[in-house]
Amino acid sequence: MDGQENEQHSTGDGAAPENVRAQRRSFRAPWAGRWVAGLRRLGIMLAVLVVALAGVVAGTYAGGHQGTDIGPFRAELSLSPSVSGGGTTVDVPPLGALRLDSHSGPAYLTVRLGSLDQGRTEALLDDPASISRASQSAVEDIRIGVLRLGLKTLAWAVLATLLLAGLAFRNVRRTAWAGGLALAITSGSLGLAAATVRPQSIEEPRYEGLLVNAPAIVGDARRIANDYTKYADQLQRMVGNMSKLYTTVSTLPVYEPAPGTTRVLHVSDMHLNPTGWSLIRTIVEQFNIDVVIDTGDITDWGSEPEASYVGSIGLLKKPYVYIRGNHDSARTAAAVAQQPNAIVLDNSTTTVAGLTIAGIADPRFTPDKETSPAGSDLTAEVADQVIGAGEKLATTVQNSPTKVDIALVHDPASAGPLSGTAPLVLAGHLHERQVAKLPQELGKDPTTLMVEGSTGGAGLRGLEGEKPTPLTMTVLYFDQQKMLQAYDEITVGGTGQSQVSLERHVIKDPEKGAQAPITPTPNRPESPTPTPTPTPTR
Repeated sequence: MDGQENEQHSTGDGAAPENVRAQRRSFRAPWAGRWVAGLRRLGIMLAVLVVALAGVVAGTYAGGHQGTDIGPFRAELSLSPSVSGGGTTVDVPPLGALRLDSHSGPAYLTVRLGSLDQGRTEALLDDPASISRASQSAVEDIRIGVLRLGLKTLAWAVLATLLLAGLAFRNVRRTAWAGGLALAITSGSLGLAAATVRPQSIEEPRYEGLLVNAPAIVGDARRIANDYTKYADQLQRMVGNMSKLYTTVSTLPVYEPAPGTTRVLHVSDMHLNPTGWSLIRTIVEQFNIDVVIDTGDITDWGSEPEASYVGSIGLLKKPYVYIRGNHDSARTAAAVAQQPNAIVLDNSTTTVAGLTIAGIADPRFTPDKETSPAGSDLTAEVADQVIGAGEKLATTVQNSPTKVDIALVHDPASAGPLSGTAPLVLAGHLHERQVAKLPQELGKDPTTLMVEGSTGGAGLRGLEGEKPTPLTMTVLYFDQQKMLQAYDEITVGGTGQSQVSLERHVIKDPEKGAQAPITPTPNRPESPTPTPTPTPTR
């Protein structure tokens, strides 16, 4: 008995330390396990948050874009994340941008005015009342566009987060949590922006680009009240004014035409482009043009069906002086002559708005020929014809009982013989704008040659290259002595483009034809190299 008892006691004593250690381990395990589990849950929550934020950012950049119509413009609305606070940028290419402190939150709105819809733009130009109707709907257009943009961004943010979470976690519950978090973050950001909209921010816009010098685009900001209705009126005024090219004049060197100034619009090479007529009508009205001069190629093939194209001349209600180009037939010239306000010159002179103008038709009729630089496509026989036309006109100018102020030829290769006979020669044909001095003969007055580009963007030919041919025209200002004082070069981006630029040139010394420094607006095409015949002045 004693031996068993001693054995049991010894066994109990030996097991005691092991039991204590087991008890200690069981005492510590729940706390350690809970601590590790808590860290793991925190890590999962942080991972879900990071994935949700990444999905929101990726979805916003991928899908936060919405096209919408604002008046005659096709606009692009876009949302982007912003850590510096909310706001709105209105891009008005090429004039610049308007920056508004419009709302709070991490969502930034960009409104970019894009191309003009041709149908709606022509309707605006033809019917002034339609400008008012379009501007009245501008605010509603923006509201609907922003609403669609918000819903689209929300959907893309959630979808991008679900895809990203599915790839990262491969767990339905965590993916669902990430998607729900993305929904909350995106809707919260958009809701905060909507709740903090500040319509009065239009009173304190920050202008960039040419808009710094052209606040007429948005009118007088001091007259804008703090309520949404007057803010809407401001947006309407913006759309209406943006339809007018003349607002860009405020960015140019100061030139105030004196009383009695004669304004001439020089166009050329329409090549059947109907858009050209809309632009011509706009410039005639807004610049108060006295006479339009067309240096030829109004059609493409000179065919009888094309003759109806010239019917828009009569709608201008201004004298229209025309010479035939190498793409115009005698039938084309006859159709132009039938217009009540048209004057067709062919080695003859006329006096319009106090200006004496002489002109001669191009001696060729080559509708199947592409235009190329003067002289490069001329055989010796054709060169003689082209130069001979200039010589004939020079004789007519010299024999004119009235001093000729402007001479007209289609091809600048015809201009050489006119040096010293008239102070100004206008031409076209090259589809590239050029201004040059003709070589001056001893004892004769200097003569300036001005070659217009293509007012019709060279028609279908303008689409053959990588970049469309721009539509160009020039407004010329003559004083009471019929000397050229200044001219505005207007350039509109080619087919499918909406850029507009206006560059003013002021003649420093009209007697010598010297020019003052030039302040250009952006997006003007580079001036091409002058033709070999004239001597360039710039």
